[in-house]
Amino acid sequence: MSCCNPATNSFPTLDVEGALTGSLSSAATRTHKREVWSKRNRPAKTLYSEEEPQLRSPTKPTRSNPMISLANPTRFLALVGRVVPWLTALALILLGLGLYLSLFVAPPDYQQGETVKIMFIHVPSAWLAMFGYILIAISALGTLIWRHPLADVAAKTAAPIGTTFTFIALVTGSLWGKPMWGTYWVWDARLTSVLILFLLYLGLIALWQSIEEPGRAGRAAAILALVGAVNVPIIHYSVVWWNTLHQPASVFRIGGPSIDPALLTPLFVMAIAFTLLFVLLHLIAMRAEILRRRVRALQQSQVERAALVEA
Repeated sequence: MSCCNPATNSFPTLDVEGALTGSLSSAATRTHKREVWSKRNRPAKTLYSEEEPQLRSPTKPTRSNPMISLANPTRFLALVGRVVPWLTALALILLGLGLYLSLFVAPPDYQQGETVKIMFIHVPSAWLAMFGYILIAISALGTLIWRHPLADVAAKTAAPIGTTFTFIALVTGSLWGKPMWGTYWVWDARLTSVLILFLLYLGLIALWQSIEEPGRAGRAAAILALVGAVNVPIIHYSVVWWNTLHQPASVFRIGGPSIDPALLTPLFVMAIAFTLLFVLLHLIAMRAEILRRRVRALQQSQVERAALVEA
């Protein structure tokens, strides 16, 4: 039987090119779908992928920077949880030992009598008053320059502790000055500069409390802290630059301490105990501030979600 068309006397033509193009297109579509599916479902490649052994080179293990690792609040909280119990025990032991040596072992001074024992509270408090502000100034640099996540937390929580030790130094100094100078207060260079330090602490606390947004408050307080840092060397050198009633340095001096070892040993023990107490209170306050900011962030996110739902 002939398959030709009698009217045209020709054979029917097949659209071979179109059929071939369609089949290729569908094949390409199926291949593309398989590739997409494989990309979505294949496991993530590790640093050394068996499929691409030549694309990545082994990296040398690097030692993590402690400051960078502690920038993570979660790691910092874990460290605080481990350190605080031991630090508490050590601070209490040294504080008890220092108080025993100060009250029952240290002899009275040949001029000042028993009033010299005020020194065991006054001197460590004055040291930590300046130490606290130095810590705030360094944290201010971390806030403004290095953008360390915990710098503002460290500065904000150090301010109330430094304020407390400054207040103790002022009060004990006044009590000590009454029998020595005949008055509780004089506008001496050392006393006046310490009073300015106390006011700077109060100003920083008020600034943090007056600005609600933590980032803006931290930057503003950091600027004020750096400006006020010039007062710290003034406090230290005030007894050298001006003629003051306050005695000059008697512990850290070029010729060595001028205090008798019977009084110097309890003073050093109390200074170490007060320093550990400062660090302990600071770590606890930083932990509380981090948790408070987390709660605040969660509350803000819930408010934003509720606003989106209502919209």
